[in-house]
Order: sequence, then structure tokens, then C-alpha cells
Amino acid sequence: MDRPVSAPHRFLVPGAIALIVAGMLVLVVAWLQPDVTVTGVADGGSYTPAALRDVQITALADPAEVEVLLDGAPAPVRRDGPRFVLDASALPEGEHTLAVNSPDAAMPLPGPGTTIDFTVDATPPALNVDPVPPTALDASAEVKGRAEGATELLVNGAPFELDDDGAFSVTEAAGAADVDLLARDAAGNTTARKVPIPVQHPGMRAVHMTAQAWSAPSLREPVLQLAKERAIDTIQLDIKDESGEVGYASEVPLAVEVGAAKGYYDARAVLDQLHAMGVRVVGRIVAFRDPVLGAASWRDGHRNRLVQNAGGGPYSGGYGQHSFLNFANPEVRAYNIALAAEAAALGFDEILYDYVRRPDGAISGMHFEGLTVSPEQSIADFLAETRPEVRKHGALLGASVFGIAATRPTQIAQDITMMAPYTDYVAPMVYPSHWGRGEYGVASPESSPYDITARSLGDFVKLTQGTPTSVIPWLQAFSLRVPYGAAEVRAQIDAAESTGIRSFILWDPNCRYTQAAALRPATQ
Repeated sequence: MDRPVSAPHRFLVPGAIALIVAGMLVLVVAWLQPDVTVTGVADGGSYTPAALRDVQITALADPAEVEVLLDGAPAPVRRDGPRFVLDASALPEGEHTLAVNSPDAAMPLPGPGTTIDFTVDATPPALNVDPVPPTALDASAEVKGRAEGATELLVNGAPFELDDDGAFSVTEAAGAADVDLLARDAAGNTTARKVPIPVQHPGMRAVHMTAQAWSAPSLREPVLQLAKERAIDTIQLDIKDESGEVGYASEVPLAVEVGAAKGYYDARAVLDQLHAMGVRVVGRIVAFRDPVLGAASWRDGHRNRLVQNAGGGPYSGGYGQHSFLNFANPEVRAYNIALAAEAAALGFDEILYDYVRRPDGAISGMHFEGLTVSPEQSIADFLAETRPEVRKHGALLGASVFGIAATRPTQIAQDITMMAPYTDYVAPMVYPSHWGRGEYGVASPESSPYDITARSLGDFVKLTQGTPTSVIPWLQAFSLRVPYGAAEVRAQIDAAESTGIRSFILWDPNCRYTQAAALRPATQ
């Protein structure tokens, strides 16, 4: 018969054992789980104020019994369900302590809370760059400096190892237009600099030629003769002129689409011919005066590509109804940059922008869709976007500017100090006939070519002093109210030389340069 089992010898059924084990695991987990969890700040860390806007604190205990202290005083926290949220972004720079005191949440735990010591750092590292000496276009450049207080340096987006004292020396390959530096400290503060790579301009003694003039032997051959005689060493040949036409058969899609590419000359053949003669070729691009693209854009509904008047119509300002493009429009900028890059790839030695400005006149009557900075800054930014695209093909970048830009930069959005870092030279149009009476103290500028040229160019030299940017003036080789012959042209050249400028570009809209006597051979 069965015998009753006494109580001390009863066995636990498997289910009961499982319950006991599970309970023990809960106790062990509870024992191991900290009663306070803080995210967003860690002990010994360094943080920017912005990084401390959302510090989250979770405690196992009843939130009503949790105490949050910041530097010993109650912290300005807000409740978010079971969590506390602390905005510590207003803390001053320096060392701080966050203490979270929490009573026992489930059973005796390793500690009643947590204490975190951290540092607030709102000061970005100092990024000092030594002046970069001008180099030849086909030579590498050294960018040296010191990133004080930085733990990391990025060069063109890639990590670069700093010396123990924060010093660095970066070698940029030939053709680089600039180098992007970003220094970051332990807290995450950053300092960024775009450092232009200066190139020493070789100098030029040039004349202007339109695309159609080059296609006419009667105009082309006299200029070639000047080059053979070494009276000039450079020819400025139009790529895109004031009419909006592109002189050669460009393959830039938008140029083809709007019918701008005309093919007046064979760019490859011209470049080969002139380079064989030892003549440099400057390609002029009229950037923002472009009635071809303007009319096509207005017709096809791309009206934001044009400068508009107060009523929303195309701004004319005496240039023609669809002539002035909106320099702030990304498509307009991209079109001109694409032409510049294509020409540089073909072999043009330099790209010289013209009409790289806003229309002259009261800006209150103009609307530039998409403009978010000053017009002056936008123009400078456009040049900064262009130069890397031409440099990588071995070409330099210049910008033609009004003579008044030296003293009245906002009148046409050409601020020389803003433009200079992103151009290899500026080309002031200081034609004596274009100055008003009394400018620079000269009673009759057109009758005083030496005085007005010397005085106006003096300002451009001062504005670019200490920079690697050259000043290469446009000089007047045409007659307006006063006849201009060899003596008047020579007077301007001498005036430029008196300011230390030995380069020039002669402008005659008819491309007839009959003042050869003014152009002494370069050997003299």
C-alpha cells in the first residue's frame, strides 16, 4: 500500500522550479541594472552648448522622488513620461557637474544615483594658415599652418594627421584652385577655411578680337603680324560675346539647345596655330549679358533666369528686353561655367569673364529671383565656383570690372576685395572716354589719358596689394570724342607702368589696331 510522504520530503514540481528561477533572474537583472541612465552627456566629455539641448535622464524610481542637480543646484528639467529632459545649452564655458539622486528602485543597488563631470566648450579651434606664395600653374603648392586646439583636421573632406602641436603642411597638386580645411575640437566645434591657391600670372600684352573679326582675314592678319613682330604676346578671342553667340561650335547642351553655338572659327585649329607661334590665348565670356539665352528662357517659361523689373517683366535698363541674365540663378551660372570649362579643356590659356556684374542703375527696380546674399557676394561666389573648373584644365581666370568698382562697388556689384581671392587677375576697364569730368581730379579725362589711367589704376593696385591677384587693365584703342592714335595708347601704357603694371589688353570694338607704334616689342 502507498505510504504518505512527509512534508519535509515533498518534491517541487518542474513548473514551480521554473518560477523560482525566473524570479531569481529578475532579481539579478534588477541588481545589475543601474537605477539611473543618462544619455546626451558622459563623464569626462566635452560638449558644445548646442549638443546639450536634449540631455535625457531615466530613473527606475518614482520620478517624484528623483533629484536632478546641476552644479549643486536644482536643474531646470521637464518631465517627458518616465524621463527627465534637461536643456543645458545655456551653461557657460567651463567644467560642470550633473548629479542625479534616485532612491532604491527595486532592491539595494550599487549606488543611489549617478554623478557626471563634463566640460562646456563653445570656442572653435583656431585655424591659422600661412600666406601661400604664388606658384607656376604647373607646379604643386604647399599650404601650411596650425590648427590650435583641434583634435582633427579634414583636408578636402579627408582626415589629415596633425603634428603634436597642431601644425600641418598640405601639398596640393598642380592645377588646384583652392583647398578646403576644417578643424574640429573634442567638443565638436569647427572652423572652416577655403584657402585659394595663387598662381603667378605670366603677364600679357594683348588685343581684343571678336569671333567674327577673327574669321575675317582683313582683321585677323594685321593682328597676327603684331604677334610675329612681338608687339603683342597674347590674343583675347571672344568665346561668348554681348550678343549671346558662342564663336565656335560649342557642345555645351544649353548652347546647342538655344542656338547660341555659331562656329565662326574652329577653336582647335586657332589654338594650335597661335600656340605654335608662342602666343597665349585668352577666351572672353560675356557672362550675364546674353540676349540669346535670355529670349529663349523667357519664351520657354524659365523666367527666373532673367533679371526682372518691379512689375515682373524682363529688366532692360537700355540693354534690350531679354539681355540681362540673373546671376543668382543656378542654371545661368552653370551655363557660363560649362562654357568656361569647355574652353579651358580645349586649350584656352585663360578665361576672362566680362559683364560679371548686375545691371547698372537703381537696384530698387530690379528683382533677382533666388538671391539670398548681397549681389557683391553672389558675384564673388560665382567666381569661386568657376576657378576650380578652369584650373583643373590648366587655365587661369580673370574678371573684367568697371573702373568705378574701385570706389563704388555696390553700383554694379563688383567688390574687388571680395572678387580678388577667386580670380588670378582683375581687368579694370579704365578707358579715359568713360570717365566723367572731374573724376580723380582730372578736368577732362578723355583728353588726359595718362593722368586718368594712372590715378584710377592706383586704386586697383591698393585694393589688391598683399594678394596674389594681378591687375591687368583694358586700355582704350578707339576714338570717341577725342581722336586716339599711337600717342594716346602709349600714354595709357606708360601710366599703367607707372603703377607697376606691365600688362594690358587693348580694346577696339572694330578690332582695327592701327597704333602699332605704341606697342614696343617686349624685348625693349
